[in-house]
Amino acid sequence: MSAEELEKYETEQELTLYREYRDVVGIFKYVVETDRRFYLCNQVDVKARTEAGDVFFEVSMTDAWVWDMYRPARFAKNVKVLTFKDVNVEELNQSDIDPLKT
Repeated sequence: MSAEELEKYETEQELTLYREYRDVVGIFKYVVETDRRFYLCNQVDVKARTEAGDVFFEVSMTDAWVWDMYRPARFAKNVKVLTFKDVNVEELNQSDIDPLKT
């Protein structure tokens, strides 16, 4: 596979992922960003933990969708993330989501 073919494949995968995101975003309540992934979910709980003087975050999500074009199944019933980096949680405003927009 040439570099051009690989780039075209990745571009198509990203477009497919974006379209899936656009189709499902309206059924979720929260957006969660970690250093490694972007999630949509309906319940989220973030707890700061301390161990041996280090602080990390434990993020638990229920009914989640994961933005990852390399995952064959993006929906997960429960997700738990442990991270030493920032976690951003935003509640979606359903009135701002228009699934008919392209």
